[in-house]
Amino acid sequence: QVQLVESGGGLVQAGGSLRLSCAASGNIRSINNMGWYRQPPGKQRDFLASITSGGIATYADSVKGRFTISRDNAKNTVYLQMNNLKPEDTFVYYCTHASALGTYWGQGTQVTVSS
Repeated sequence: QVQLVESGGGLVQAGGSLRLSCAASGNIRSINNMGWYRQPPGKQRDFLASITSGGIATYADSVKGRFTISRDNAKNTVYLQMNNLKPEDTFVYYCTHASALGTYWGQGTQVTVSS
């Protein structure tokens, strides 16, 4: 099993930046994919970005150019740098970890962007 702990959410003004972190622990396989999603109220989670253990990143069109995903394999941690935040970026953000063992989710961290 894999445990994920997110941090870095909070309240920020429009145009500001936040950096989310997600630390994985437990049964970590060397080959894995970590990513970020966010969830509108009452809807399914939307994909934002993912990064392989080899460092290949993929982004949703909606966040390209504003969000950057990165990871530190030594710390089993993935980051999401979010710049030029907008009020419509206000959601709960979730970290995910996928490997041959399955897919695991963090508990979520709230990001609120004020206008």
